[in-house]
Amino acid sequence: MSVLESKIPEGPLKDKWTKHKNDINLVNPANKRNIDIIVVGTGLAGGAAAATLAELGYNVKTFCYQDSPRRAHSIAAQGGINASKNYQGDGDSDYRLFYDTVKGGDYRSREANVYRLAEVSGNIIDQCVAQGVPFAREYGGYLDNRSFGGVLVSRTFYAKGQTGQQLLLGAYSAMNRQINRGKIQSFNRHEMMDLVLVDGKARGIIARDMVTGELERHSGHAVVLASGGYGNVFFLSTNAMGSNVMAAWRAHRRGAYFANPCYTQIHPTCIPVTGDHQSKLTLMSESLRNDGRIWVPKKKEDAIAIREGKKKPTELSEEERDYYLERRYPSFGNLVPRDVASRAAKERCDAGFGVNKTGQAVYLDFASAIKRYGKEAAFTSGHKNPSEAEIIKLGKEVVESKYGNLFQMYEKITDQNPYETPMMIYPAVHYTMGGLWVDYNLQTTIPGCYAAGEANFSDHGANRLGASALMQGLADGYFVLPYTIGDYLSKDIRTGKIPTDSPEFEATEKEVKDKIDRLMNAGGKHSVDTYHKKLGKIMWEKCGMARNEQGLKEAIEEIKALREDFWQNVKVTGTAESKNAELEKAGRVADFLELGELFAKDALHRNESCGGHFREEYQTEDGEALRDDENFKYVAAWEYKGQPSDAVLHKEELIFKNIELKTRSYK
Repeated sequence: MSVLESKIPEGPLKDKWTKHKNDINLVNPANKRNIDIIVVGTGLAGGAAAATLAELGYNVKTFCYQDSPRRAHSIAAQGGINASKNYQGDGDSDYRLFYDTVKGGDYRSREANVYRLAEVSGNIIDQCVAQGVPFAREYGGYLDNRSFGGVLVSRTFYAKGQTGQQLLLGAYSAMNRQINRGKIQSFNRHEMMDLVLVDGKARGIIARDMVTGELERHSGHAVVLASGGYGNVFFLSTNAMGSNVMAAWRAHRRGAYFANPCYTQIHPTCIPVTGDHQSKLTLMSESLRNDGRIWVPKKKEDAIAIREGKKKPTELSEEERDYYLERRYPSFGNLVPRDVASRAAKERCDAGFGVNKTGQAVYLDFASAIKRYGKEAAFTSGHKNPSEAEIIKLGKEVVESKYGNLFQMYEKITDQNPYETPMMIYPAVHYTMGGLWVDYNLQTTIPGCYAAGEANFSDHGANRLGASALMQGLADGYFVLPYTIGDYLSKDIRTGKIPTDSPEFEATEKEVKDKIDRLMNAGGKHSVDTYHKKLGKIMWEKCGMARNEQGLKEAIEEIKALREDFWQNVKVTGTAESKNAELEKAGRVADFLELGELFAKDALHRNESCGGHFREEYQTEDGEALRDDENFKYVAAWEYKGQPSDAVLHKEELIFKNIELKTRSYK
């Protein structure tokens, strides 16, 4: 075990990033024209990085498995993006955003990285407005804000319920400009199969053309991985069906340390599972918690009656409802952080108060908001004594203007009208705080290999606050990586083009081909999805919202056995030399079967509860997470050694000089 060097600059927290930019090496414009950069993933982090690097003059190649960069999963983000502009005049600042993020992550993130994130957050909004992103505006034309969980200010900028889509279109338009200039070569329907190392440095990738099945060699002076998170290791998640860990995991196998894999976010407001037939879950934006109130019946008999269809939720009076988040956390109410809200929902459902047929759902109710907005709308339009019907009609119109597309999506999926009856929600896997370990420059432990956005571990600790994923992705892509990558590339100005006919490319391509052949020739009898579902069941039951020592030990053994069975008995139809969705899935699930074991190993070694990692043995008397700062105040970065069970732990100690370590309280 070694102590990792994160290259955090010296000096006061607020000056670190400025000082670092002043001190690092640069590449002059003429030399940038001779340097090639590969960017894997074209979501917010990858798209922003590719566009900015190309604008600076580098030659960029982008790779995505979708048919267009704008189909990246960033498009699915709904609620908004945080920035400390203090437009509401409610006391926000860079420091408060920094503090809320570190506290929200349960004091398991780097101070310097998080402060930099807060510092550049305002620039992101300016950049996106300049691109034409249609953020919501107030009556006077100023950009509007709403609140998200874990904070006491309104700092979330939004574009109705489709913020991710609009931000991605901004990055995509910036990319398209560079594609048109010839500075970006876009390889769509291509999947990164492996990372190529030459003399210990990342010098290219092996990619598979997903239409023809052909393997291709692509070289570069640096490789940026912006390929998203690994939530689909649980099979059921809010991630896109194609979201996977392949790029990051293949880099891990080549020597990039994987940090904190057990830090996974369970989002509290998702449409509940309805049965075994499901292959995906749907998110309902956290922004809904601004106006929706979460509750379950106070009496167990009412919950049973609702489950059996004998009672409707609208028949219960206010006195018969338990607004449990408002009861337990009066200061933050329904806007507590996601890990807290998710565990509270699980606790109520486990106690028998769940409200759908499976007993695994709680209510998100907008009746109060509709009345409140209706009264305000009536008053401002001169109706001093409006009828109840008029108040509800006006209130629904206001709610529709704020959340209309989310309500429509909910009704299409559940066939229930959320304007008339409360939504049913339950926690689901949504985001992964763990990822490839990176230093302050976003470089992994492989020289020349960088990780940005959700693919790295850097900013969110053990729990991400709502609306911070878009902030981190765009901060990394637009404002951090384009500076820091130059420090490394400044040593490559005389290197020249990296050839792809070297022994290293030859050997890596052969390994990729051998792995594909092994999958195609397994000749088993079970589909890839069979194994993925089994893995997901193990992960959810033993590594999900609550974990314990026995369950984690069982999970490790069960995943190991499942992985062995997979390689012997998986059946992949079709051929490798053509479009083959089963082969794509097989490669991704093979990686999930390794990651799943490392995930459980990481959770087992961390004998504490923090953020999204909740060990049942380590909790306070009232069921809150119990950290152990004396023994676990570090980043756990795992080095690949052939099998997940052999992975070696390296620690990066977390030092807090600007924030006092204390137990999180949202009461």
